[in-house]
Amino acid sequence: MNPHDEAFHTPGIPAVLKDREFNRFSGFIYDEVGIKMPAAKKTMLEARLQKRLKALGMRTFEEYAEHVFSGAEKSSELIHLIDVVTTNKTDFFREPAHFDFLVKSALPALVEAREAGYRSPLKIWSAGCSSGEEPYTLTMVLSEFMASNPGFRVSILATDISTAVLEKAKNAIYTEDRVDPIPLQMKKKYLLRSRDKSKGLVRVAPHLRSLVQFRRLNFMEDFGMREQMEIIFCRNVIIYFDKPTQERLLNKFCRQLVPGGYLFLGHSETLSGLNVPLTPVASTVYRKL
Repeated sequence: MNPHDEAFHTPGIPAVLKDREFNRFSGFIYDEVGIKMPAAKKTMLEARLQKRLKALGMRTFEEYAEHVFSGAEKSSELIHLIDVVTTNKTDFFREPAHFDFLVKSALPALVEAREAGYRSPLKIWSAGCSSGEEPYTLTMVLSEFMASNPGFRVSILATDISTAVLEKAKNAIYTEDRVDPIPLQMKKKYLLRSRDKSKGLVRVAPHLRSLVQFRRLNFMEDFGMREQMEIIFCRNVIIYFDKPTQERLLNKFCRQLVPGGYLFLGHSETLSGLNVPLTPVASTVYRKL
């Protein structure tokens, strides 16, 4: 008897993800959300799925696979499965040059060309917003811009596939170390400290939270948006997709952008080899043709 065989799993010993189940899960994840999981990610996937086994009181991956693929549980369990396999690394003011370009170049150009922000609220989409640091950074930067440009208005949509991080984003509560990158003057203006200082927690001010609408969205599905966006931030997201999926997704983003609108990607992401109607205007910043 093989002690690692799932059919004879010994209590107390972590379950082992066999190639058969790994292939089923990786194929399912790719089909549903576009994330490619090569064989090198097997150990990582095994470790992360252990959380679902524990939460469901299951002892083997075979049992969990039957739960996921049974049909009745497929749609509800997908949300939890994606929560444990997606990476949600983010920071306030991550890649700060992007926010400088936004204020000094993108916003003035959109105001001049379209009266964006005056004729109607400027629409920005934080796509893959994780726990909220990016959209709340945008609210701070844009609040400063609005203070210098009376009458300018903005609306921010923030989406992610993970329900767990969206709940954190909506709550807008962060530890003090998480808000270290925020300039001191902005901290004083836009963050509220917990009454119990020993907790070391802060919360984004209500008037900033009111600028952001959070929504769960799977990029592989129809976006379901009526209005086009002037600006889309989708940073450090497409690196998890293969080239064909990247091209399809970026073209979907372009259809959601107004002519002359801007797309911000992550510092390690590139459009090289992709057929998309975008032209570079700054480092990892693109404008729709």
